[in-house]
Amino acid sequence: MSIDFVVHDADDSVGVVVVEGVEAGQTLTGWVMHQDQTVTFEVSDAIPIGHKLAIRDLDEGDTVMKYGVDIGRVVQPIKQGEHLHVHNVKTKRW
Repeated sequence: MSIDFVVHDADDSVGVVVVEGVEAGQTLTGWVMHQDQTVTFEVSDAIPIGHKLAIRDLDEGDTVMKYGVDIGRVVQPIKQGEHLHVHNVKTKRW
């Protein structure tokens, strides 16, 4: 089995894509490092390597957790398998 994205902990809400060429409709497998588990689901968007994807549905106002750290808030709903970036997540710093 190949790993397409990594997640630090099951409490995180995003994973990071670690392969090139992820296309919409593709089924990806992610490794949840802390629990040594895998998760598999279909992605809705093309997602570049190094970018984030939602590992569960997120509502507007939800906190985005990555590597156990609050990295921002959701500004528009995000479904599992969608790309997270500046269009749907904003920092809480300012």
